[in-house]
Amino acid sequence: MSTNATGPTNSTMTWWQLSLLGVACTLGTGYFLGAGIGLTMSGASMLLMFILAAAGTYFVLDALIQMTGDNPQQGSFRTYAKIAFGRWAGFSCGWIYWGSQLMIVGSQLAALSLFTRFWFPTIPMWLFALIYASLGVGVILLGAEAFERSEHFFALIKVSALLMFLLLAGAAVLGWISGGLHPLSFPINGNTFIPSGLTGTWSSFIYAFYAFGGTEMMGLFALRLDKSSEAHKAGSIMILLLAILYIVSLFFVLTLLPLHALHDKKSPFQVSLESYPLPYVPHVFNAILIIAAFSTMVASLFAVTSILVALAKDHDAPFLFTRSTGKRQIPYPALGFTSGGMAAAVVLSLILPEELYTVMSTAAGLTLLFIWLVILLSSGRLLTRTTSNVVKRWAGILLILSAISGAAFHPTTRPGFFVSLIFILIIAAITYAVHFTWPKRAKKRC
Repeated sequence: MSTNATGPTNSTMTWWQLSLLGVACTLGTGYFLGAGIGLTMSGASMLLMFILAAAGTYFVLDALIQMTGDNPQQGSFRTYAKIAFGRWAGFSCGWIYWGSQLMIVGSQLAALSLFTRFWFPTIPMWLFALIYASLGVGVILLGAEAFERSEHFFALIKVSALLMFLLLAGAAVLGWISGGLHPLSFPINGNTFIPSGLTGTWSSFIYAFYAFGGTEMMGLFALRLDKSSEAHKAGSIMILLLAILYIVSLFFVLTLLPLHALHDKKSPFQVSLESYPLPYVPHVFNAILIIAAFSTMVASLFAVTSILVALAKDHDAPFLFTRSTGKRQIPYPALGFTSGGMAAAVVLSLILPEELYTVMSTAAGLTLLFIWLVILLSSGRLLTRTTSNVVKRWAGILLILSAISGAAFHPTTRPGFFVSLIFILIIAAITYAVHFTWPKRAKKRC
């Protein structure tokens, strides 16, 4: 029997199950809502950003899967950083990832509240955030196998939602559905392809990458494959599937809607469907968006709890967090600590009801890209230096650095940039302070 952070499980996965789980962990409001923010900043040039982000994501996942194949580790990228650069890297990487996933949980809670207000506009966001946070913890308490089964189901629903949108949008473009409020036209002139100039397009790059956030979780689950050699196939197919769905669906959004009809507080897919006389479809799609956001939130909650347990086992967090009890071996102390962070996200949703999603999603995306950067740097020390590995590693590093730096130059992304920078500096300061105690602890254990 194998054991993970949220309970024991003796099941294994095929490559397509891993790929489906990757879709479940990745496809969420980072795309369904975050893509709309990017479109308002960069217009149709956002499609190019998604192509580049898909390539960068592939380079990161390729390096992670290679390291997993050479040296399987339950701590995944955090352990590889520790092996490559020392304990300080594993400590800081683990806590930065914990914070990143907690911010993703916060952004998902904000998105869930925004989507639910589509039906109940007078109810405050914080109440919805509290309800969804409680439900998310409930799913984790059911154990790892229940989590995986639910995520496979959610993945099918999310992919079906995009396919439904493509069918409806295609029917509208072909004239099979009439009555749209806007003329059909793909924005290809200078004023609409790059409406905010190169700076707007550059700064929107973070939202293209953020749509692929969660891909790194495949490293946490790849150890459970029936055939470890199929991990690369699972990752490649997952990224290719998402990239095609992302780009084609955004093409239809830009064809159905003018840029001025988009805004950052509603999904562009929802806005596209609302402009046609389809009385029930917007409600169905809104329900699917809620499922998508909830699924990604639960996946992030699972990941953040797993990382906290792994940190505790390496004595980089209070050892109390390793304790698991009950039939499903739930790590209640770790989950409780994470729930405290979720409670802070609920409070933020009360204090910043309108601005929360953009700030939290930008900050979460940037801190996650920092982790991806560490994955690529670790692979440079741990993998065989072939020409292919070197080219992919440096291409990925340049793409990630471009997305990170671009976030500092636009008023939409700048607040999230500074939030992520402050958070990383705080973890760096804590790492520096704590590392003085490590030799003493080592002596005590001896």
